[in-house]
Amino acid sequence: MKLSDLLNYSSIYIQCHDNPDADAIASGYALYEFFKSKGKKVRLIYGGPFKITKPNLKRMIEELKIPIEFAEELSLKDELLITVDCQYGAGNVKKFNAKNVAIIDHHQQEIYDVAQAEIRSYLGSCSTLVWRMLLDEGFKVNDYKDVATALYYGLFTDTNSFIEIHHPLDKDLRDNIYYDASLIRILKNCNFTLEDMEIAGIALIRHSYIDAYRCAIFKVHPCDPNILGFISDLALQVDKIDTCIVYNETNAGVKFSVRSCIKEVMASEMAAFIAEGIGSGGGHTDKAGGFISESKFRELNLGMNKDGYLHHRIKEYFESFDIIYSSHHKLDLSTMEVYKKKNLVVGFVPSTDICEEGTPLLIRTIEGDLDIVASDDIYIMIGIKGEVYPIKQEKFISSYKVLGEAFVLEGVEYFPSIKNKITGEYIDFRNYAKACMSTGEVFIYAKPLTKNTKVFTNWDPGKYMSGKEGDYIAVRKDDYHDVYIIEKSIFNKTYQKCE
Repeated sequence: MKLSDLLNYSSIYIQCHDNPDADAIASGYALYEFFKSKGKKVRLIYGGPFKITKPNLKRMIEELKIPIEFAEELSLKDELLITVDCQYGAGNVKKFNAKNVAIIDHHQQEIYDVAQAEIRSYLGSCSTLVWRMLLDEGFKVNDYKDVATALYYGLFTDTNSFIEIHHPLDKDLRDNIYYDASLIRILKNCNFTLEDMEIAGIALIRHSYIDAYRCAIFKVHPCDPNILGFISDLALQVDKIDTCIVYNETNAGVKFSVRSCIKEVMASEMAAFIAEGIGSGGGHTDKAGGFISESKFRELNLGMNKDGYLHHRIKEYFESFDIIYSSHHKLDLSTMEVYKKKNLVVGFVPSTDICEEGTPLLIRTIEGDLDIVASDDIYIMIGIKGEVYPIKQEKFISSYKVLGEAFVLEGVEYFPSIKNKITGEYIDFRNYAKACMSTGEVFIYAKPLTKNTKVFTNWDPGKYMSGKEGDYIAVRKDDYHDVYIIEKSIFNKTYQKCE
């Protein structure tokens, strides 16, 4: 759904979920300004049993002059009702009678009978979705500083101060919007109440500890979601805690925060595992978080409460994977088949074509951010699904043939981008990507994984590649210490078995 699809309505109501947070308010406000700029009659509303009382939200509304109204009763006829950061008919939003309804949300889909809907559950905030939809309509968000500031703050709060940010579009909003930095500082410093601090203290006293995994779990009374991250950061400073989960329950579901201080556990991966199938999770290597949908949890009918479920999933997570360190692995190559790389067209960019030697670069991909330093010896490869990885010049020359044409990749969710970390400049990767083809001289030993596996590669020993059952573990034939994972969906397209 595009916002322009909704312009045939002359009167529009934008509804946030009950007890709205900064993300809902920001998303609704941005939509309000967009439709207002198109000459529409617009109202921004919310319902439910409680009016907004949190100090940071009241300050946000006051400073940005957001025209949000509390509505107790409402009956719509020809008007359009857009529910934002929530879904019409769901348990966390008061249902006003309306025959024309649209949904804009970033949570797991639970309402399926509304035709006009844009739901992207992989995004960290609804603000990101609205920002992207506004840009698609040619609406210059940065020309509306109050809107830009609201969207930035919406993303900031919904991703726990950017700790739980994981999708490249969320990062693009964070890095490319012009916001009022002084107001954001003020809002950051009026986020918690004395009651929140008491809640944190009680949670730290009452916890459970899984000794086998050095993991602690903390249940928190209903509070601002940001307090979960605050408790997590404190807990991780305890010498016997390597990972921790802090959570609280709401009518809509479970909000949780994850921390890890060991390289064998990425907090983002652990968060995604906990919420798999019933919510969403992600973030950074050491700090992450997620959400479990109440309705999805009930559908599972597990016969256990949320605390029991979290203990169960944590145990499953730690027992679900093997670890391989490339520098001293003990893979039995005799159990692996030999494969040859197919003559596929892929992309490459010599890193010094983008910036001069020694420039630190951040490459943003759908899998996450990759840090490299521009060097004559480093080439950047782009695979058939937009995956990115560095390769030494010597290996590139021996394995690929340059085709002398641009590399074009269509149909991917997000095309990789590059940022010069010194200047902050974003560079369009597509302007530099060139086509190349395997010479057929790349041979590997490979076999399907029978268990989830983490591989610490030689080129990035501090961070693992994660493979799921059915993906392939591969060892380059000309370098036994070059061990890596190849996704199942890519393997058969890129490799063929040697007779």
